[in-house]
Amino acid sequence: MSSFRKALKSRQKNHQERSQPGFRKHLGLLEKKKDYKLRADDYHKKQNTLAALRKKALEKNPDEFYFKMINSQLQDGAHAPKKAKGEVVEVTEEQKKMMRTQDIKYVEMKRVAEAKKIERMKGELHLLDADSKQKNSHTFFVDSKKEVQSFDLARHLKTAPELVDRVYNRPTLETLETKSIQGAVRARSMKTMAKQRKHQYTILSQRIDREKKLFVISQKIQTRKDLQDKNKKVKVKKETPNAPAIYKFEAKRKR
Repeated sequence: MSSFRKALKSRQKNHQERSQPGFRKHLGLLEKKKDYKLRADDYHKKQNTLAALRKKALEKNPDEFYFKMINSQLQDGAHAPKKAKGEVVEVTEEQKKMMRTQDIKYVEMKRVAEAKKIERMKGELHLLDADSKQKNSHTFFVDSKKEVQSFDLARHLKTAPELVDRVYNRPTLETLETKSIQGAVRARSMKTMAKQRKHQYTILSQRIDREKKLFVISQKIQTRKDLQDKNKKVKVKKETPNAPAIYKFEAKRKR
């Protein structure tokens, strides 16, 4: 009986919503939930009226012509736009297969793993003699034109003439005389090492390309998820094999 007495509405305290604080009185009344409901209902009513008027105007003329009537065709029972001649394919078959079968979290995980492997390989190889690396220039200053004509690069760098073309591992004559050579010195061993280094650079280049492709796929999957939102949107840039489509969404006021 006591629990029933506690549940009685007549015995409960009537909780009032807080009013506008004194230091904010100049801003007017504080909006309550009932005020928000009235404003929201009025907004949705206007939106529904506009949608009904647009539909009425769209279906007013039964003989109205649209260019999509002749620029589309049936594919598997559904209308699809015709592709113009020379039009670039927006999504490759590999990207379609990946986006259909894999989740964005899996794609992002594989991309991060590839990025870590790339950083590790860059740390090991240093990219000192990579073909794609930008060639540096070194300017030497002399006092007269006569010194320019008789300038000897090997003597200026204090190294052997055979090592002048190297961008790294270029010891001086003093180092060559006082210290023993470490590492491979035979022509066959150096050729094998150069071949292995070139192979590592090839693998690094493939990993960089794979990481870029995974990044594009994850962006396209995220774009498709964002398009499921019911907000109004306008396409700013078309989708390409190397970049997702860019949309501009209408700003919507949150509660």
